[in-house]
Amino acid sequence: MTEEKTYTLLECEKKLGADFYNLTWELLDKTERTPEEQDRMIHAAHASRYLWGLFGEPVNFARGEWQISRVYCVLGRAEPALYHARRSLEICRQHNIGDFDLAFAFEGMARASALAGSHADAATHIAEAKKAADGIPDEKTRSYFLGELATVPGYTA
Repeated sequence: MTEEKTYTLLECEKKLGADFYNLTWELLDKTERTPEEQDRMIHAAHASRYLWGLFGEPVNFARGEWQISRVYCVLGRAEPALYHARRSLEICRQHNIGDFDLAFAFEGMARASALAGSHADAATHIAEAKKAADGIPDEKTRSYFLGELATVPGYTA
């Protein structure tokens, strides 16, 4: 007979926060989603951010807001995409979070601005993202970021 393991509430929240984050990525990576999967992706991203907000650090909050923004961009919903991209950037600035996370916060702002039709704002945020990318110390990570940035509508090298 196996002994059942009990988990603390914090352990459950951490596990679920990570699981919902990963589920969101699985759904984002799909090329086609049903309406139910789209809803699930939205709810999973918000659930992950909520749970990380209970136990995480500001960097987790910024990443969660960025992920929610990306979900809304993928779904073509500019207003919530802008809101959550702006929150990600605010958290980065408030907590002096730089390099990778700051670069992605600007990428999120650029992508959401482009979706909203604010092409001048998108161009400004792309330029800020490129500058922030200079602070990413790892070349492989910087290259990955720049590849993602290049997919923002209106991007020019």
